[in-house]
Amino acid sequence: MTEPARADIAVELGLGGVLRLGTRCVPVADTLALLAAIEATGSVQGVATALDLSYRAAWDRLRSLESALGQQLVRKTRGHGTALTPVGLALARALSEAAAGLSAPLAREARAIEARLASLIGGAPRPLAIAASHDLVLMDTLAALGDCDIAVVGSSQAVQRLLDGRADVAGFHCGSLGLAGAGAPFVELVDNPGLRVRPLFHREQGLLLASGNPLGIRSLRDLATGRVRYVNRQKGSGTRVWFDRMLAELGLAPAAIAGYGVEEFTHQAVAAVIATGTADAGLGARSAAERFGLDFLSIGWETYHLAASAALPEERLDRLVAAVAARAGRAAGYRLPEPA
Repeated sequence: MTEPARADIAVELGLGGVLRLGTRCVPVADTLALLAAIEATGSVQGVATALDLSYRAAWDRLRSLESALGQQLVRKTRGHGTALTPVGLALARALSEAAAGLSAPLAREARAIEARLASLIGGAPRPLAIAASHDLVLMDTLAALGDCDIAVVGSSQAVQRLLDGRADVAGFHCGSLGLAGAGAPFVELVDNPGLRVRPLFHREQGLLLASGNPLGIRSLRDLATGRVRYVNRQKGSGTRVWFDRMLAELGLAPAAIAGYGVEEFTHQAVAAVIATGTADAGLGARSAAERFGLDFLSIGWETYHLAASAALPEERLDRLVAAVAARAGRAAGYRLPEPA
């Protein structure tokens, strides 16, 4: 017997609940839909069309809502259609702002429910949507696992995608700063009950230098001598933020560094540019220097984190963390975090 094809699973969550007014209960979603349709179309017929109602049914709903609230919400004016009264407009604004404020966490929960339903119904779960700052060990691991859709973006973008519900997992780093001190959007992850944040590994960062370090670079200050061609990471990446912060601490102006405006999107790309002789130095992970046979001048260690919705099936995240740990544990420039 041929098994029927499994239907795609899509979950949409929205603003729900009721407005309780004495003994009357008014559904919030229906109220918002009515008021939004009035504001958008300027007519009761527009409401009827937008909500797939008859003209009479649309009016009945509006009058029933006004009766429950004891307030006039719409005003019909000859030649000008129908508009919300100040009370109607204020109620519409309050509900729409609540819906907007909940849209991101609801989107995250919808993605998690989709993943759980996929495992309950049977068959392969949909790929994890992972937005992550570039790391060689992480990228190699994800490629080997093969059940992930990967977007390589800057750390702040990765976290924002998770917060907005556009990713299941975010991979990111904040340089030498902790989450609380790294500012937006990282601070939104601190003590957030809707999210799980895990230290994935500690990673050594430093200057990637041409093999043999022919220019004799010994510190970040040497980048401003005018002899060094630098290759930078893109704006928004954790590495770029760390570099800019170190320049500010040293009192070095970006304009003093030749090549500051030349950007690459991965540690590997920075290393490749240096290995081909197009640049002399760039900030990146030791693993990239090792892979391309470059010299490496350490500036310190940082923690690379994974964050995910707390509703995401934990076994999928555990599998990913274990696979990364197996590779990072035998790679140069990586240390595993202490067991919790």
